Amino acid sequence: MIKQTRDLGLSVFQICDYPEIETLSDDELAAVRHAADTFGVQIELGTRGIQLAHLRTYLGLAGKLGATFVRSMINTANHRPSASEAIDVLRRVVPEFAARGATIGLETYEQVRTDTLLDVIGAIDDAHLGVVLDPANCVAALELPSDVIRKCAPYVVNLHVKDFAFVRAPGWVGFSLNGCPLGEGLLDYPAMLDQVRPDDRGINQIVEHWLPWQGNYELTSREEEQWTQHNVDIMRSTR
Repeated sequence: MIKQTRDLGLSVFQICDYPEIETLSDDELAAVRHAADTFGVQIELGTRGIQLAHLRTYLGLAGKLGATFVRSMINTANHRPSASEAIDVLRRVVPEFAARGATIGLETYEQVRTDTLLDVIGAIDDAHLGVVLDPANCVAALELPSDVIRKCAPYVVNLHVKDFAFVRAPGWVGFSLNGCPLGEGLLDYPAMLDQVRPDDRGINQIVEHWLPWQGNYELTSREEEQWTQHNVDIMRSTR
């Protein structure tokens, strides 16, 4: 996948929500870092949760992989800290990240309202803590993507770029919120760029999909490759 990143003419690969990375030996991590260095690809990490020991684990992994960015989210399936609890933990760990030149990005999600997420980040008030902006996630909390983008724009440190659309369920009873190729759904990508200004601010954009299962692995993988190439082409033409 690192080689595929290079073959697409891209320079960042975010290993996100892949807990198996925690099980790799130092030699295996060194091999991943060597591959990234060989292909000229910058590694970023992504996980879930803000438990102190967990974030310190990922700070250690980041050091071994040469990564300076770790994406996370406040809640996990088994841990849902209050805003004050989140602030207490982040006040302890963000300086440790800063000391190593690393940044934590907390992703916008429906489990935590955008205003609450921004309250937590504002309480820390450190450039090494910010927002991973993905407005699609907040639709489930009845937050409009345009509102999420506007509120978060000054605090963004990473972008997850995926488009999405509502599709009527069979029999026209209810909807499904599905992914779609960039430019074919509800994400106003040009407006997001105008407000966030990722190129001016050195913010990486990560291609992401909510790709519906196509019936088998081969078809799904082929569709994913097509979506990725399409999204990369759109992103390049919109800069």
